[in-house]
Formats: sequence, structure tokens, C-alpha cells
Amino acid sequence: MQIGIIGLPNSGKTTIFNALTRGQIETAAYSSGKLEVHTAMVDVPDVRVDTLSKMFKPKKTTRAQVQYNDIAGLARGIGEKGGMDGNLLNQIVQNDALLHVVRAFDDPNVPHIEETIDPQRDLEILDTELILSDLGLVEKRLGRIHAQLLKHGGTQAEREAMTKEQALLQRFQPQLEAGQPIRDMELSAEDLRLIKNLALVTHKPQLVVLNIGERTDKEASAIVKYDHQKTVLVALQGKLEMELAQMSPEDAQEFLKEYGIAEPGLLRMIRLSYALLGLHSFLTTGEDEVRAWTIPVGANAVDAAAAIHTDLARGFIRAEVIAYEDLIKSGDFAEARKHGLLRLEGKEYIVKDGDILNIRFNVS
Repeated sequence: MQIGIIGLPNSGKTTIFNALTRGQIETAAYSSGKLEVHTAMVDVPDVRVDTLSKMFKPKKTTRAQVQYNDIAGLARGIGEKGGMDGNLLNQIVQNDALLHVVRAFDDPNVPHIEETIDPQRDLEILDTELILSDLGLVEKRLGRIHAQLLKHGGTQAEREAMTKEQALLQRFQPQLEAGQPIRDMELSAEDLRLIKNLALVTHKPQLVVLNIGERTDKEASAIVKYDHQKTVLVALQGKLEMELAQMSPEDAQEFLKEYGIAEPGLLRMIRLSYALLGLHSFLTTGEDEVRAWTIPVGANAVDAAAAIHTDLARGFIRAEVIAYEDLIKSGDFAEARKHGLLRLEGKEYIVKDGDILNIRFNVS
């Protein structure tokens, strides 16, 4: 899973990046305005993995991971005059979701690019730029499809595919012209497949993070109004969270108590990101490795097998399945099997969060 961190200059993007990744990228009072990308992989905290690792004492313990990409270079006007710069757009498009940092803190040492602090305005500025970028791409693509269809070139199947894509883009155009993101529309798996190779960004799920600095009002909905589908709005004390990320576990606990923070921002953001993208984890155990795997909610046993290795999916026979809680209560697999808690499931079994799987397969 890749999460792209975007925001206007001096919104505290890199501060949030450091808070989420325990990074130490230098934060500056002035933005260079250049395209820069900082990347970090973060282990997903999961007490189930910790517990299973203690139980099985494997040679290796592997947690699920999230990649955060801190993308600089966004500002007013990037979506106009022919669309967003190709390099910048490519950096945004590769992400599964966007984490949009909006400045809601006042600091005289960090000047605001728009001179005043107005989170609602800033949120709308960057949203508008992304919408304009998508609109420009949609209009260009519609023009190319129209020209190709007029030429009557290509095979019948190719013309049918272009006609389907044309109809979908014609649905997008009025939505974008009205200043609304594509993620507010109901899109099928087929729709998403049709636009996979187009560099559209407003269909991506978005986590809007209000960087409130050291403000005490933590209710994001009281600061801005933002009502869109596939969107989560939260407030985060960026500077405090960055300091917290650099501390030892013991000092961090004291810090959390002192500032009344329920949990570190990293845990909260990862949990929200998983929910936003419709993801969860299943687990595998053994002497060699205990591991968490990330799959979409609703994925079946064969999908889970494919996440481990394509050979397991190709030669899938059955999956041995037990819920994490049932294994912990039983103490081991032998006891769980004795009580009928370890069961065999077929290809269509829908994997649940925390299921422990052992895939039986045969590849000749």
C-alpha cells in the first residue's frame, strides 16, 4: 500500500511525514517549490503478529508495510495551463490513496503562501487544482477517442473498448466541470479498469489531515466542512506527533499522557488508511516465519493464496483456517484441532481479518 502525502507549501507535510515514519527529514520555513519526494516504508503495528511470534519463535517475523511518499511541488496554478507537470503527476498517480495535509496552525516563523491562515480555502485550492488536472486529461482523451472513432480504424473489439471508455469519460466531464471529484461517483471494477492507464487522481481515496500544530481543538469537522465519498477528515498535532515519533517507548507513553493524546498518530493514520482503502490482514505462521499479509476486504482464499505466491493460487486445494482469537484461546494448533476450531475451507471462502491460513496446494 502506498500513500502519497500532498499539500500546499508550508502546510507541514514533511512534519506529518516525519511523525508517521519516525523520519528526520529537515523541515524548513520556506518551500523551494521544486519537485522533491521523500519515501519511507513503515511496519504496520499489529499485536497479533507480536503474540504469534512469541508463540512460534520463528526465524523471521514480517509485518505488513505501508509506503509513505512525501511529495513536494504542489501549489496554486499547477492544474491549469495544459495540466499538471508530468513528473509531478506521475509521483501522485502511483499511490493507492492520498493524504492531503492542510495547514490549520499559526506560526509567525513559518509564513503562509496565501498570507493568512484559512484551512477551508487551502483545502479548496489544492482540490481545485487536482480537479482541473483531471478535467484537462479527460478532455484530451475524449478528443483522441473521437478522432480515432471517426477514422473507423482498429478492430471491432478495439472500437467497442474505445466506445465504453468514451461513455465513462463523458460521465466524468460534467462532474469535474462542476468542481466535484470523481471519487464522489459510483464506479464499478470495470470502470476502474478502463481508466487504469489514465493519470487521473480525484478518484483516489483521500485522507485529509488538518495539521493543527499545538492547538487544543482536535475536532476536524469544527475547523472545515468537507463532505465527499471515500474521504476521511481528521486533525493531527503535527509538531507534537513528530516529537513523539523520535522518543523511546517509555518516554512516548509519558508524552501521550501529558498531552492527552489517546494514541500515536501513526497508529491512527494506518488504521484509517486501511479502512479507507477497504483492506485488512490475514496471518501465516510457522517455524520459518510469522507474517501479516494485506488483502482487500471480501477477498477469497485463492486471492489470499495469490498474495503469498502465485503457485499457491494456481495449485490451490484447500485452506486450513483458524481465527486468531481461537488459536490464542486454544494455546496451539493441536488443541484447536481437537475442539474443531481448525477447519478446511475451499476456494470461495471469504477471508476475515485476523484469520490464520495454511494453504494446501499442488503444482505439477
